[in-house]
Amino acid sequence: MTTLVQDAPVRNRFRPAQGAWRSILTHVQPETDAQPRLAVAVDLARKLDATLIGLGAEMLPPLGASDPYGMLGGEFVSAMLDVIQTNLVHAQAGFQKAAAGVRGQWMSVQDLPERAISRLSRGADLIVAGGSPLKAHDSYRWCDPGQLILNSGRPVLVAPPAGGTLGAEAVVVAWKDSREARRALADALPILKCAEDVLLVEICAKEDVEDTAPHHASVLEHLERHGIKARSKIVPGHPTVAADTLQFQAKSLGADLIVSGGYGHSRLGEWVMGGVTADLLADPQRFVLFSH
Repeated sequence: MTTLVQDAPVRNRFRPAQGAWRSILTHVQPETDAQPRLAVAVDLARKLDATLIGLGAEMLPPLGASDPYGMLGGEFVSAMLDVIQTNLVHAQAGFQKAAAGVRGQWMSVQDLPERAISRLSRGADLIVAGGSPLKAHDSYRWCDPGQLILNSGRPVLVAPPAGGTLGAEAVVVAWKDSREARRALADALPILKCAEDVLLVEICAKEDVEDTAPHHASVLEHLERHGIKARSKIVPGHPTVAADTLQFQAKSLGADLIVSGGYGHSRLGEWVMGGVTADLLADPQRFVLFSH
């Protein structure tokens, strides 16, 4: 007699996040170097059984910027509008092909991508950004992740340039007792519940370590009430090396995700003085979930 042995059902580690993140929004471009972002969004939508909202968005720059002497006529404008429309059609085709088998919605507008994404984020739980090379970008065709963090009012998952698959088995939470860090921790709870190892990391001056420890105890208790077993680590150091320290801790832990508050200072202040958000965006070694 032959006994049939059924395989045990595969546990879906992302099940805790399914009830919270039901819709994912991402900017879709037709260029090959933007495909990693789309692949990340599709993979995450599939894992979460979420609706993927793809947005094609670009617009014609004001002619005054590119034609100060008024030498470009209506034919040029018409030709450029045709290019934009062709790009949006190709972006839609790429989205439909990549998102086959996933619940999807497609939208396209002739508008600034960042402005359009921020506006449409009212109907999304999570924005996927990044996933494209770090080089000079045209704001009329490309979404600046920093602007999305500031203006969307939603958590923004920034993928590294090459994209990849978010495992989130181990996660580093960048902690500072600030509004932005608290917001990021709350927004990240769905994915933290999926992780097997969560490490809370704070970089502070040596003389502040003793005062910081009770804050960590409170945060760890809060996470435990949500069913999340976490550890904490306080690293004495200067804020200017905070991003490097976070990356080192994530690498040591084998974490492919960092959770961080975004822009505790103004963006101009970070540009002038430096800051963790700007540094993490400038050197995206792994996924980072930002909230502002």
